Amino acid sequence: MSDAPSRKPSLGSTASVAADLSSTRTTGTPHLPEPTGSQPVGTTSLHLEDTSRVDPWVPSAKARELMVSLWYPTKSRSGKRAPYMTAKESELILKGGEITGVPYDALSRTRTNAFSGAKPAGRRHGLPLVVLSPGFTEPRSSLTALAEDLASRGYVVAGIDHTYESLATAFPDGRVTTCVACESRKDQKFWNKVGQTRAADVSFVLDELTGAHPVWKGASLIAPSRIALAGHSAGGASTIAAMLNDTRVRAGLNMDGTTFSPIPDSGLSRPFLFLGAQAMHSPGGKDTTWEDDWAYLSGWKRWLVVTGAEHASFTDTALLVEQLGIYRNPGLSAERAVEITRGTVRAFLDLHLRHKPQPLLDKPSTRYPEVKRCDVEQKTCA
Repeated sequence: MSDAPSRKPSLGSTASVAADLSSTRTTGTPHLPEPTGSQPVGTTSLHLEDTSRVDPWVPSAKARELMVSLWYPTKSRSGKRAPYMTAKESELILKGGEITGVPYDALSRTRTNAFSGAKPAGRRHGLPLVVLSPGFTEPRSSLTALAEDLASRGYVVAGIDHTYESLATAFPDGRVTTCVACESRKDQKFWNKVGQTRAADVSFVLDELTGAHPVWKGASLIAPSRIALAGHSAGGASTIAAMLNDTRVRAGLNMDGTTFSPIPDSGLSRPFLFLGAQAMHSPGGKDTTWEDDWAYLSGWKRWLVVTGAEHASFTDTALLVEQLGIYRNPGLSAERAVEITRGTVRAFLDLHLRHKPQPLLDKPSTRYPEVKRCDVEQKTCA
């Protein structure tokens, strides 16, 4: 496979909307749509420290520190709603995206649906685990709407903040790290490092959640043989690297990420889904990296694109900037984008972690007509 310097992911989704500011603003409270499943959702955050390695971006830090959010089913239907992010994280993210005209704490006031610290519910080893990796510069919170929905349907979801790659990561002791990696030259060597770093982060989180001494009180609910990884942008691109690095990841999903981790000639035989914006990621389109990878995916695979979607459409960012009056995608409403993303990701996970047939992945859907299945040889999507 080629690993030419052009193989790089798109910019983080917050930054990508900054140039499209509208003249209207709102100071209303942003909110995430309610989950579609029947189970209430609990959430907690973990501060993890990997002492086996120095931080790749800040070598003076003698260990790799990560913040991880967990979403999971609970029986509790009351309690305190979890914060979306801290006020300082909101400020740094909005400033980093060069977004003005809204209060700097606007993102931190986003109303979520999960209850902080609620008791996990489920049977022992009964819940599949999905790890979520956000785009470069993006925080783990940018995939909360997807995470809450999966948890309401009986998944444990772990969202990773990749420290020093996010514009802001708040730690329990009050420290807030920023995007040190943003200062690096964005060449092929850099993106390879991103992929390797994220693969190591994913494996460490899996160790902490499914190892002999798990760090979470609900860890016994996780089914260690049913683990998937999904990511957006750089997080999606890194999914291949993580799967090559760790066979515990049984299925992978790349949401709109231009890939940069070459698959060896021996191929990758575990299930994989490409899900992207039609304008960028159709076969024969602007991004050729998915076509490079396609031939080396030797197991179940699908290539789906969404009509009208933009890069941010697969995250909370599109929804929040629309609600704040910053930007509106004329091709696909943010609320509809969340619905499509949730439904498609859930179909992939239900098929491969729960072995439930999913027609959405095999033929046109009347419920999601915007989702097109691509034929790579014919270079068409329908």
